[in-house]
Amino acid sequence: MIKSFLTVGGYTLLSRVTGFIRDIIMAAVLGAGPVADAFFVAFRLPNHFRAIFAEGAFNAAFVPAYARVREQGGAERAARFADHIFTILLASQIVLLALALLFTPQAIDLLAPGFRDEPMRYGLAVDLTRITFPYLLLITLVTLYGGILNALQRFAAAAAAPILLNLSLIVALLLAVYFPTPGHAAAWGVAISGVLQALLVGGDAFRQGVLARLKRPRWDADIKQFFRALAPATVGSAGVQLALFADTIIASFLAAGAISALYYADRLNQLPIGVIGIAIGTVVLPEMSRRLAAGDDAGAAHAQNRAFEFTLLLAMPCLAAFIAIPDLIMRALFVRGAFTAADAAAAGATLAAYSVGLLPFLLIRSAVATFFARGDTKTPVVASLTAAAVNIGFKVLLMGPLAQVGLALATAIGAWINLLLVVWLAHRADHARVDGRLRNSIMKFAVAGTAMTGVLWFAAAPVERLFQGWPVPALLTLAVLGACVGLLYAAIIFAMFGRAWFKAFRGAGR
Repeated sequence: MIKSFLTVGGYTLLSRVTGFIRDIIMAAVLGAGPVADAFFVAFRLPNHFRAIFAEGAFNAAFVPAYARVREQGGAERAARFADHIFTILLASQIVLLALALLFTPQAIDLLAPGFRDEPMRYGLAVDLTRITFPYLLLITLVTLYGGILNALQRFAAAAAAPILLNLSLIVALLLAVYFPTPGHAAAWGVAISGVLQALLVGGDAFRQGVLARLKRPRWDADIKQFFRALAPATVGSAGVQLALFADTIIASFLAAGAISALYYADRLNQLPIGVIGIAIGTVVLPEMSRRLAAGDDAGAAHAQNRAFEFTLLLAMPCLAAFIAIPDLIMRALFVRGAFTAADAAAAGATLAAYSVGLLPFLLIRSAVATFFARGDTKTPVVASLTAAAVNIGFKVLLMGPLAQVGLALATAIGAWINLLLVVWLAHRADHARVDGRLRNSIMKFAVAGTAMTGVLWFAAAPVERLFQGWPVPALLTLAVLGACVGLLYAAIIFAMFGRAWFKAFRGAGR
């Protein structure tokens, strides 16, 4: 399991690094004004649907179902199942794309009603959405083929695919002078990346002999069971996305730049979520599905406990940095070109609010795996919808006094509600067994995280004064602090856990 995580995590890390380069270029070219707000709305709309119907609900239902069908019925039955799902998925996405292109203005009215009072932002958002929306169809196919490959313990292609989105956007933004606006350049970069990602993941599926093809669907027992799992998973994913929809809707009424501040803060917040939380969750779901299908309940629980432990090990430095020095991070990475120090301050405050919920964001994918691996997509919906309702309620309460920072804080509160409910429901169903090793590790990680946060908090200002007058002082300060705190964390972890813990951890992941 550890080897698989390193594959997924390594490619995801490369994706996030190229994503940072992309965002640095995007900040310099788009800034945080009306054009940037219009593009981010156009980019969010297909991504909301992707999260509901593709990566979120689809993966939760498809990966365990495909693994079960292949385990019980062999490769031929699994291929037939995948062909039927592919045909249904493709047909539904074509219909959705046609509706989206026909009713784009109405979709923007729904997602960003505040744009109606600003014709320039509104018209640009409509134009850019019509360019970006076909990305949804292509990325849905990527999700299907990625799910098949993941069930076969092949993670590389699907994990590497987002790198192509970043590279495509970087090239498009560098050529922005040839487009009507930089927003048009970014939108075309998104659309082109969908084609490239489909070719990459589809090509790997073809080489493995598992490329799904058009075939008239039959409503057999496997398809029925898949849709019984898909329906509640879709409702659960929709609950999460409703909260994100609320972010965009509310932010569209705030001052220009609020949507952009949310975007840049969320991009930083998504770095550990993607590299750590989603990568580990991607690996642990098929691992637990395989063990449960073989009747190894204890092995499945052990895999989940180690997933939690590994998540916390990697998460603490990010949590400490986001709490202690969010403004410095934003200034170091993004202040150049059209992105100002004031924009960085707004995004930094938003990042600090997001960091309150970083741990549940990271742990939730591994936590719900115990239900999804058993084919139970209904139970997590209870937690997801409850958390979404709390999230939206706090957004309404906090938007006035805190603007977009309040929206991020509400998201963090909702994340904690979601995780705590999932853990409680899992314990009540006897699906989760927290072992003594994990409980001891949690306490040690808390001590290490507190120490790092304190050092960053008190050292940031003196170190930055040392570099006053130097080129890129904020970036130099961030690099020095990162190196020092990284060494401190390594020393604390080795002192508290010892070499034997790491050896046992490596052995447990095999």
